[in-house]
Amino acid sequence: MSISTNDLKNGMAIALPEGLFTVVEFQHVKPGKGGAFVRTKLKNVRTGAVLDRTYRADEKLEQAIIDKREMQYLYREGDESFVFMDNVTYDQLHIEATTLGDAVKYLKPGDTAVLQMYRDEVVGTDLPAAVELAVVQTEPGVQGDRSSAGRKPATVETGLVVQVPLFVNTGDRIKVDTRSGEYLTRA
Repeated sequence: MSISTNDLKNGMAIALPEGLFTVVEFQHVKPGKGGAFVRTKLKNVRTGAVLDRTYRADEKLEQAIIDKREMQYLYREGDESFVFMDNVTYDQLHIEATTLGDAVKYLKPGDTAVLQMYRDEVVGTDLPAAVELAVVQTEPGVQGDRSSAGRKPATVETGLVVQVPLFVNTGDRIKVDTRSGEYLTRA
């Protein structure tokens, strides 16, 4: 689907010969002389590389339609493959860990994630803002040391290591922010 550079919006996905990009920011420029143009900052969906591009006003670009599908994470197959089930069609999909990126640190079997699909390829993952995970290993806190400044590492059930307050113990369930990987609260 073609779209004019005059209709660009932040977050919009466009297909360029170099790959799939999202619009990070754009600026319409109308100089005193010459034609108007659009200055853009584009982010490659797969690599994260940022590209600065300038287009003539009303130049046509190919808009990429990103389909968001809610899927349930079923199980891990080997080290590098995650099996998901589409919540609408019940189709199972095998997705490489590298495709999921940081999302693998927060997913446990039975969790639901929204996978961003472009044609038949997963290009991104939307997770809830926070997830609840069980602490599988942490050192016991020192009795009497309950200051908020004290932190210790704790390994959660997905293998992620989170800095937690001293009062958190093995077996506790904690909430972790999926954007920063930081401890939020005990669940």
